[in-house]
Amino acid sequence: MTSVNHRWPRWLRPGWGWLSLPALLLGWIVVASRFPAYVLPPPWDVAAEGWRWLQQGKLGEQLWASLGRELAGFVAATIAAMAVGTLAGLYKGFRDFVTPLNGLFMAIPPVAWAPLTLIIFGIGNLAIIVVIFIAAVFPMTTTIQEGVAAIQIGAIRAARTLGANRRQLLWHVYLPASLPALTAALRIGFSQAWRALVAAEMIGASRGIGWMVAMGGQVGNSAQVLLGIALIGVMAWLAESLLFRRLDQHYQAWRPS
Repeated sequence: MTSVNHRWPRWLRPGWGWLSLPALLLGWIVVASRFPAYVLPPPWDVAAEGWRWLQQGKLGEQLWASLGRELAGFVAATIAAMAVGTLAGLYKGFRDFVTPLNGLFMAIPPVAWAPLTLIIFGIGNLAIIVVIFIAAVFPMTTTIQEGVAAIQIGAIRAARTLGANRRQLLWHVYLPASLPALTAALRIGFSQAWRALVAAEMIGASRGIGWMVAMGGQVGNSAQVLLGIALIGVMAWLAESLLFRRLDQHYQAWRPS
């Protein structure tokens, strides 16, 4: 029997995921109609504000400032998490030492570190990058650690029986088996880093998307605030949809059963 889904064109199949954005815009318009435009502007006012920023050459400047900080903190956190998480997954004693620290630091909201980093490093990129690093490194370390620790001992013993040395075990057993955990860690880490970036920029930056939102709030420009919020959501959605979700799906079959 033919599935109901096959009776519809692909873009119209039940699920209606494509209706999410129009539904959001419609709800926005309905709610905005009950408020003055200076309090809650409709979508076209926000689009006009974005066009003004684009014409002035300021929109790209804010995006690149935020992306540069995000990539710097996220890459540093990824390298550290891979090293610590792999060692913790391989050696139980080190895992017992690291696990309480991960739990402790993950319980602290990353933005709570922003005032301290500003005191230590001053206002600028370094303080924000440190906050991003702290936000991403601990959940990524935990995810990688659990993925490496879950590698089936039978696969390791079989490789050793066949004569595999340490380097061959690393590249042909540990690395392939831990790739699903690594891709999951990247998704989690990027999400946490992006949220921390925006919060830190609101406190101690002179450029960036978070700065846009904070400055819009200070001068009472609701359209600028909503423009910044929209950019935050769109950039996160693009990274998730175009990169991290595809990576996770690609290595889904590699997950241990």
